[in-house]
Amino acid sequence: QFSSINGCDSLISLDFTIDNSYTDTETIVTCVPYFWIQNGQTYNTSSTDSVIFPTIVGGCDSIIYLDLTINPSTTSSATVVECDTYSWNGQLYTASGVYTFLTTNANGCDSTATLNLTINPSTTSSATVVECDTFPWNGQTYTASGVYTYTTTNANGCDSTVTLNLTI
Repeated sequence: QFSSINGCDSLISLDFTIDNSYTDTETIVTCVPYFWIQNGQTYNTSSTDSVIFPTIVGGCDSIIYLDLTINPSTTSSATVVECDTYSWNGQLYTASGVYTFLTTNANGCDSTATLNLTINPSTTSSATVVECDTFPWNGQTYTASGVYTYTTTNANGCDSTVTLNLTI
């Protein structure tokens, strides 16, 4: 309270408002580099950052925070040597080559798998033999006519089947 010039009480009231500054957080999860429009920068790795904008809301400074997670894409490769066929990711391959499979990884980002595949063939052959009394073949002696097969491994490690058409 104050006294006026005439000795009377005077009352002064103050209407005071405090404006709070504005803050916001942008939480971003991505797989690729991220361009943050707030500051015009491109981020290639996970980051936290902030930008202060003076007097945007109610004459007070505003702060915008960036909470950025950049998850990586993944790549893998395998070298495989098989006989005749190879099944990979639901596909049956019968020829040598380099194959790729695109999918998403656990983070939802690109995952590229590369298969370096060599397909070696199995081999087959046959022989027709006419003999008297007996015929020794691959460690066994045959005394009767018939069709006999012998399976072994060829130079590539694959099956090699030989058929003997024998007449005794």
